[in-house]
Amino acid sequence: MGLFDRFKKKKPVMKRSFYAANTGRLFADFITSSRSADSEIRGALRVIRDRCRESARNHPYSRRYIQILTSNVVGSNGVHFQSKKRNPDGTLDAPGNRIVEEAWRDWCRFGHCTVDGKLSFQAAQRLFIETWARDGEVLIRLVKNMRDSSHAFAIQFYEADYLDEEYNTKLTNGREVRMGVELDEMKRPAAYYLFADHPHHSDGFGTDYTKRKHIRVPADEMIHAYIQERPGQTRGVPPMSNVLPRLKMLDGYEEAELVAARVGASAMGFITSPGGDGYMGDDMDNGTPIMSAEPGTFQQLPAGMDVKSFDPDHPTTAFSDFEKAILRGISSGLGVSYVSLSNNLEGVSYSSIRQGVMEERDHFKMLQAFMVEQFIEPVFRAWLDSAMMAGTVNIPAYRYDEFANATRFIPRGWQWVDPQKEIAANVNALNNGVVTLQDIHAHYGRDTEEVFEQVQRERDLAARYGISMNFEPFGDVAKAEILGEPDANL
Repeated sequence: MGLFDRFKKKKPVMKRSFYAANTGRLFADFITSSRSADSEIRGALRVIRDRCRESARNHPYSRRYIQILTSNVVGSNGVHFQSKKRNPDGTLDAPGNRIVEEAWRDWCRFGHCTVDGKLSFQAAQRLFIETWARDGEVLIRLVKNMRDSSHAFAIQFYEADYLDEEYNTKLTNGREVRMGVELDEMKRPAAYYLFADHPHHSDGFGTDYTKRKHIRVPADEMIHAYIQERPGQTRGVPPMSNVLPRLKMLDGYEEAELVAARVGASAMGFITSPGGDGYMGDDMDNGTPIMSAEPGTFQQLPAGMDVKSFDPDHPTTAFSDFEKAILRGISSGLGVSYVSLSNNLEGVSYSSIRQGVMEERDHFKMLQAFMVEQFIEPVFRAWLDSAMMAGTVNIPAYRYDEFANATRFIPRGWQWVDPQKEIAANVNALNNGVVTLQDIHAHYGRDTEEVFEQVQRERDLAARYGISMNFEPFGDVAKAEILGEPDANL
């Protein structure tokens, strides 16, 4: 090397501007791909769906997650419907709204709303959320002109297996079929290719794959509900997919600790001798001599024999903290609180549980909106059209848009753990014009008009029986008072 070569500058090493794009040994297992949403889903959808179903059948935390969704998104009474069609002068069309509401209530009863007659519409809502939580997508066919139905309309649930994810082709009219969904030129669903029978149904002799036949169902007769996470996504992915590996590993770890704890709880040991033989034992187990030990007894071993105890320490002291850490990651991925998923209120304070529940309920409200937009409202509009045509709703069919566009769907609400503080905060906000009565009633899953009607009915009932009530809601005797100082954390 020459003298002047020592003073030459080395060529600078260029570093990436984003650390997340770095390559090297620490990022060697970071899998990257530039595939479309459908390309990633296509090869993994069936495996993910089957594994989520297995987990929901056998894993308590998966089952608990589904229970949390059904109880909080649907609730005990389901989504409440009200018709709010108004007259030209702005007043409510009370007779017309009553006709629609009573007919809808009759259709929602058990045995009327589904083609097989096995569900009420409230149960159908629970099935919708449970199917979405387990499969990631819900298929519902809108069956019109039914002869066996007084409303000439019913719905039919299909499992996601019916929609053939392996059917991908180009049609002669230039349209594309992606995973069983026919897309038009604007990539809007035009039709769905369903199997005539369940593709994985076994009659005891195995599935006959040669009899798989497709039926083409137009898109206006199908509801394909799923949450789209990427542009161009054609099929839905189960929400449990990102936590499924953790659920599986946690299940295996708990099983291992349980087996180890059972072994540790048993009094066991090994009988040894210098020559490794010479002890006949009290009994034989697969050719191995064993000795029966009873509490409070001492036995004398033959000469040269010794006992080595076996006392494993399980479960370990780190088991509880490790399980909590894994469950917190799982609950974060599912969008529910750790307290709800684990049923563990240990060390939870009022403020911390309130913060967690508020974030959790925001997630439930998003799912309620998803259920209303993609399931309940489309079903209602299809029912109203069929019911008007069949005469079940005694309103001229040309007024369909007036009633179809004047609907209100009110999902279930929630009460807080401290009702007195909640009511005090509501009264304070109402007195200061921050909220309205409808805001407060909607929080509890009710409608102001129905509350007023119920209050008036109770007043009339009390007057009929000559009963003087000690309370007078919405009275003008005095201004509403706050029941104690609102909590600073509210």
